[in-house]
Amino acid sequence: MPSKTIDHAFTARQITGAAGDPTYAGALSFMRRKFTKDVRGADAVVWGIPFDAAVSNRPGARFGPQAIRRASVIFDNDPQYPFHRDLFEALAVVDYGDCLLDYGRHDKTPQTIEREAAKILGSGAFLVTLGGDHFVTWPLLKAHAARHGKLALVQFDAHQDTWDDDGRRIDHGSFVGRAVRDGVIDPARSIQVGVRTHAPDDCGIKIVHGYDLEEIRAAEIARIIAERVGDAPAYVTFDIDCLDPAFAPGTGTPVAGGPSSARMLSVIRHLGGLDIVGADVVEVSPPYDHADITAVAGASVAMHYLGLLAEKRRP
Repeated sequence: MPSKTIDHAFTARQITGAAGDPTYAGALSFMRRKFTKDVRGADAVVWGIPFDAAVSNRPGARFGPQAIRRASVIFDNDPQYPFHRDLFEALAVVDYGDCLLDYGRHDKTPQTIEREAAKILGSGAFLVTLGGDHFVTWPLLKAHAARHGKLALVQFDAHQDTWDDDGRRIDHGSFVGRAVRDGVIDPARSIQVGVRTHAPDDCGIKIVHGYDLEEIRAAEIARIIAERVGDAPAYVTFDIDCLDPAFAPGTGTPVAGGPSSARMLSVIRHLGGLDIVGADVVEVSPPYDHADITAVAGASVAMHYLGLLAEKRRP
């Protein structure tokens, strides 16, 4: 029976339960969650960071949060695959909207992101962030480490992002090296999956290269990740260019030879045993997308994060 109301993102009276909006109508929050800055009672908060001034190739990721939200509406109303449940029956999730950044003061961007993320995390909610280019993960890591201690980084990416950094750069290709040098992440517990480029330094982080993924089943990839991370608090970052351009053409720095969306989503599905304390999906660039292929993949990654969280709330 269709709902008698529409625009669930604004009209919802509670932060659990499914919406009734048709997929082709209504306000486009992430999976129709209530748009609000009031995170009281929320188990998880979805937040967008529309920033792409740190890219080294094609821009456009500032439109990523919009695109991911738009694509995500296909997941509401029915039990979400592969979790066999309405994720929001017991999991309270809100859409916090986007981070407000001054396009003329990029020097203030890291502090603005970190401060707002810390505010959300202070509520005790799990934070799922929609990027934005990969630089946004740097202040997010700092905010999460301030709350949980040194982190294990699980990075799905075609790039290592360990290029030289003077500590002041606004650069999506150097934040991992900076995080290691500043003690924000533990390289001995961190892993990069899908890498198919070369950087000057691996910083002691374990790498599972893109071509190697073709020889390993998804469950085994997840086992390798779990073995590396152990019981450390983990932050999961998914650069959409981890996927082959056939499955994610809408990104700034595509690299051929990557895995399929099915394979990587299956890997995430197997990570429920990790102590994941925060997660993001970044580098979705709609201007280079076709038929929302990349946006759907990005929305699927974010939905899987929430699915793992929902299972912990109710196995």
